[in-house]
Amino acid sequence: MRATLGVILIVASLTAYYVYIPIPNTLSEPWKLMLLDATFRGVQDVCHLVQQLGLSHHLRALNFVINAFEMLAPQSKKLVEVTDTIFDGVQVRVFEPKAKPNGELRRSVIYIHGGGWALGSARMRSYDHLCQKMANVMKAVLVSIEYRLVPEAHFPEQINDVYSATRYFLQPEVLSQYSVDPNRIALSGDSAGGNLAAAVSQQLVLDRTITIRLKLQALIYPVLQAFDFNTPSYQQNMAAPILNKHVMARFWLEYLNGDPGFVQAMLVNNHTASDQSQLTSIRARLNWTTLLPQSFKKNFKPVIQGTQAQYPQPRNQTGEFQVHIR
Repeated sequence: MRATLGVILIVASLTAYYVYIPIPNTLSEPWKLMLLDATFRGVQDVCHLVQQLGLSHHLRALNFVINAFEMLAPQSKKLVEVTDTIFDGVQVRVFEPKAKPNGELRRSVIYIHGGGWALGSARMRSYDHLCQKMANVMKAVLVSIEYRLVPEAHFPEQINDVYSATRYFLQPEVLSQYSVDPNRIALSGDSAGGNLAAAVSQQLVLDRTITIRLKLQALIYPVLQAFDFNTPSYQQNMAAPILNKHVMARFWLEYLNGDPGFVQAMLVNNHTASDQSQLTSIRARLNWTTLLPQSFKKNFKPVIQGTQAQYPQPRNQTGEFQVHIR
């Protein structure tokens, strides 16, 4: 009996140690977030074991688990008409208000889901519900792009997919088919989707063959740069639940098809050492000590390495990653 109690006590202590993480006291239900974070870390550990056993890539396994959890959520009531179709070889899900436009043109939103360029789907119940609600409330035609994911595709293929689908939708005849006002089209996305939305918006500005321009860009907690992993927000939230700094660096490396051995270099900003002359101008543009107001800078100090340590080279022997737009 004592032995059993001892085992239970040890297991309980280890479980509590695994679950507990420092959480700001401003949260009303910190233990819910702790349990969610512990669950996500546990699933990640299992998925890495799956990869080590040679059964599947860990991100493919993680996406499978996430989608399985999504199926447990109640299916949302159909607020709008939902159609799965293809835009220039890219799968998209189109959400249209049930009320007919009666000759009036409707606003439109092109939406790109997040997930570290590796997880999620336009068909996931959470994103499906979000897009239905947006289309219904705004009385807008919403196009959710189903871009390819890591590990099947890496940078810049996700950008290529989003760009191709967006460019196709911006054709006058396609907008006319969906009764969309060409002067009221927005491009939006969350997290990695915000990164893709920003990249595609810039490419659209440079494409002089496109006559219809976006009216609005709406980025939701976007991932915009991988040069500095020690900005004030990274320093403040380095151990944040679910998506800490280490996990974020891993997502970036998977997206860029880089070597996982670079994680530590990225965490200490040793992947862009200051003695590399070709990065001088980029470093200057990302100098958050001059870009951010004091309320965001607080007392955080920049982390800049003077020399670059020797880390494993990326799988791409040139170390260069170039955007190619189809």
